[in-house]
Amino acid sequence: MGRKNTDIESDAGKLEIQTLHGYPSLTRFITSDHDRTTLVFRRFDDLAVRNLLYLQSELAELKKKQESFDEEDRSIKAGREMKGCAMSWLKSQEMAKAGDAKQQERVDLAKDIRVKLKEYREALLFESTMASIKPPPKRTFEAIRHALYRKDDQNNEYSILTGSSQDMYSSNDDLVLLNHPGEQDRLTQFMHHYLPVLFTSGRRTDDTVYISEKRITRVVSIISIAMAVILLLVAIISLHIVSRPATKIALVAVFMVVFAGSVGLLTTAKRSEIFAATAAYAAVLVVFVSGNLSGSN
Repeated sequence: MGRKNTDIESDAGKLEIQTLHGYPSLTRFITSDHDRTTLVFRRFDDLAVRNLLYLQSELAELKKKQESFDEEDRSIKAGREMKGCAMSWLKSQEMAKAGDAKQQERVDLAKDIRVKLKEYREALLFESTMASIKPPPKRTFEAIRHALYRKDDQNNEYSILTGSSQDMYSSNDDLVLLNHPGEQDRLTQFMHHYLPVLFTSGRRTDDTVYISEKRITRVVSIISIAMAVILLLVAIISLHIVSRPATKIALVAVFMVVFAGSVGLLTTAKRSEIFAATAAYAAVLVVFVSGNLSGSN
């Protein structure tokens, strides 16, 4: 397999250590990432959904049984004691302990519902959490596959895991990344895709390149700050040089558009945040222009 770039920062010395193929080598590959961006595991969505369906059906059966007991207790044949148990949990337990078979069934059913409902709702909450976790980026998925698969002397690809586990990372659709690097702006994405060679921090013996997420973040922050300062200084200098009021207003409009575009490209700001930042930037320019116009008059 050819060279693969991954969002991984690692100690070059440790990467040179030869590790036994299989779970040991895959474990070393995953844990060698200091940014924890390779914590990729199977979701098993099909099993999770099947489990929820089973729990749902079990609860439906328990609910039907509960309704049957309620209907029986509402009937004329039910004695006063049975009707009284419907109003007192303590009395129902006492009769069950005294050997009343019907009340014992009802107490057992209530406890079964309690246990199964707790299990079902916990499973729902777990799946709700899992549904919000995104799969790994394509680059990370390719890195995992590169670590998992090798080629023999005949150039045939094989997995370092055997049995049912050999296809564990065959598709990205059923995988989950436990630690996403966060929402990336367009400049960060550009660095990842087109300039990864500038941020390499290690190399494995299998020709996997490691990229430092921290370095990219640092460079993007510097560029963003520099752009903010440059846009403000260039705007102020330009407005100071130009004397015609109409030209000043046109320049303010141009710089506002450039500033809004820069915020949208260099950050992950929402539309409302872009609007607020642009309004603040425009306010500074308007105050400067107003002062110049007053001075000219």
